[in-house]
Amino acid sequence: MKIEYAKHETDYIKEYQEKGYTSNYLFEKGYLIDTETKYSYKPEEIFIVAQHRYEGMSNPDDMSILYIIETADSVKGTFLLGYGPTSDLDASEFFKDIPEINCSDKESINNP
Repeated sequence: MKIEYAKHETDYIKEYQEKGYTSNYLFEKGYLIDTETKYSYKPEEIFIVAQHRYEGMSNPDDMSILYIIETADSVKGTFLLGYGPTSDLDASEFFKDIPEINCSDKESINNP
């Protein structure tokens, strides 16, 4: 059984990259954009297959969530979103708009 990392988000990103989640995304103008292909995804085209939340050791306001993503066109990648007082509200709303049916933990590295 895998143990939840007490380290940094990069530990998870590295392990998911080894599983094929290699695409990177940025959020801009209401869309999640693949940094390589420049394709712009709408919330309904995104499937969250795992997520991991983090809180800063020295500052509880330093919070983030790592989304493990598969897209409707089968692209796999990750997106790290800060949340809390310093979060990007538009990006947070984008992720809230992803249909609940598109969210699972089926690829979580913490599942036995």
